[in-house]
Amino acid sequence: MSLKYYLGCIISFPLLPIMYFQGKKIRQNVPKLPEAREPTGYLKTTSEKTLKILAIGESTIAGVGVDFHENGFIGSLAKEISVEKNISILWRVYAKSGYTAKLVRKKIIPEIEDSNADIIVIGLGGNDAFKLNSPDLWMLQINQLIKSLKRKFPKTPIYFTNMPPIKEFPAFTKTIKFVIGNLVEILGERLKRKTENKENVYFNDETITLENWQERYNLGDDISIFFSDGVHPSKLTYQIWGKDMAKFIINSNSFKQWMQKK
Repeated sequence: MSLKYYLGCIISFPLLPIMYFQGKKIRQNVPKLPEAREPTGYLKTTSEKTLKILAIGESTIAGVGVDFHENGFIGSLAKEISVEKNISILWRVYAKSGYTAKLVRKKIIPEIEDSNADIIVIGLGGNDAFKLNSPDLWMLQINQLIKSLKRKFPKTPIYFTNMPPIKEFPAFTKTIKFVIGNLVEILGERLKRKTENKENVYFNDETITLENWQERYNLGDDISIFFSDGVHPSKLTYQIWGKDMAKFIINSNSFKQWMQKK
């Protein structure tokens, strides 16, 4: 267990009662949004190449905050890869709002009907942080998740998305941002170390900050445009995040090898 986590526990423990009541109030004030509809899609081009993507994870992968998945993360990711590389994309989402890495492994992976995939994209971390799961427990569940996927798709590369930017969420108090935000960053650090030693497993460890996005894409100072409810992404955020993740995938060795083989 890391020293940073241990010190964080000491500092955060007295804040837990405060966080409980703050969290209860936030749940009352933040509207409960549904998951996106139509979890499958196909982008056809003139190319004979077709990339099959499976997207797995928690609420952001489930598209909470937009109406259809084509307007969410997977839709934006698929469009960017399709346009950049002129290939057709077949995609499917397996995700559930509120799920941790453990729940994804136990309840979602067994339900995957697909027998093959060229790429697996995973978005997790937020719910594990809110559950206050330790870095050791997080890595145990991530390891088991990777093993489960490898048994089902032994040759398919796995890409973990950036960790959720908890410290940027306007609906959260400073206390929650401090405790949960720091924990999610520690979970990300552990995931980075783990994936560095895993063959065909990648993690986009770039820290998402709204300030960077505002500068990079010439957006205004109003951060509300990035959120649908103060917690979940807006359509704009899904578009930016999907494009950035697509570039990360395109630059990976596994994707380059796939392009050469097909």
